[in-house]
Amino acid sequence: MKKFRKYGKPPYIVVVVHGGPGAPGEMQPVAEKLSKLYGVLEPLQTKDYMNGLIEELRKVIIKEGNPPVYLIGWSWGAWLSFIAASKYPELVKELILVNSGPFEAKYAKSIMQTRLERLTNEERRRVKAILGLMGEGNSGNKMLKDFGYLMGKADAFNPLPGVKDINVNSNIYKKVWGEAEELRKSGELLKYGEGIKCPVVVIHGDYDPHPFIGVKKPLTKVLKNVKFILLKNCGHYPWLEKNAKIIFIRKLIEEIR
Repeated sequence: MKKFRKYGKPPYIVVVVHGGPGAPGEMQPVAEKLSKLYGVLEPLQTKDYMNGLIEELRKVIIKEGNPPVYLIGWSWGAWLSFIAASKYPELVKELILVNSGPFEAKYAKSIMQTRLERLTNEERRRVKAILGLMGEGNSGNKMLKDFGYLMGKADAFNPLPGVKDINVNSNIYKKVWGEAEELRKSGELLKYGEGIKCPVVVIHGDYDPHPFIGVKKPLTKVLKNVKFILLKNCGHYPWLEKNAKIIFIRKLIEEIR
C-alpha cells in the first residue's frame, strides 16, 4: 500500500493527517486546496499500532517533506499529530488541530448521545446494532464504512453533496483506537503536550458532537502558545460544510503564511 500522496510543487512544507484510524484519503480535498499555494504531503496510515504510525509519519516528513513543516491533523489525526509534535519537535514548525477528539475522557461521554439524537429511529437502531457487533469484535470493513456514514451524517451541519467514498480498514481501527482510548483515559495523551515546542492552533466546528470545551480546556493546561478558532455552523468535517468551507481554508492559509 502506498504510504503517502504528494500535491503541488516542492518544497513540501504542509502535511495533512487523516482521521479514523483506518480511513486513509479523507484529507485529500484539503490537500488539493492547499496545493494551489504550497507543496502538500498526505501520509496514508498503514500500521496498526501507535508507535508504528508515529514512526511512519516521521519518516514521511523527513524523506519527502521540508521540515520543519506545518502539521495539520484532523479528528483522530489531530491526536497522532499532537504526539508526533511532542516526540519530534524539530520536525514541526506549527501544529494545527482540526476538530480533534476531546483530550480527557470525561468530555467524550456525550458524543454518541448527541449523534444518536440527530438520527432517525431506524438509523439509531442500525448504529446500536453495529456498536454491539463492534463490541464483540465482529466488525469488518463494510460495517465500519456503514458506521462512518451514519456518524458523518450526524456530525454534519449543512454538508456539501457528493462526498467522496473512503475505503476503511477495520483492523487498523480496532487496534489503534483501543490504544488511543487507553492513552486518553490514563492522561498520557494530554501529557504529551508538555513536549510540544511549536505554536499550536485549534480549529473546531461549533456543531461538532466532539465538544470544543473538551479540547480547549485540557490544552490550556499544558500548552503555552495555543490559539483557538471556533467555526460557526460547522460540523466535524469543515471542508465539507457549505457554511464553513471557505472560512476554514482561509484560516489554514492565514496560519501557513
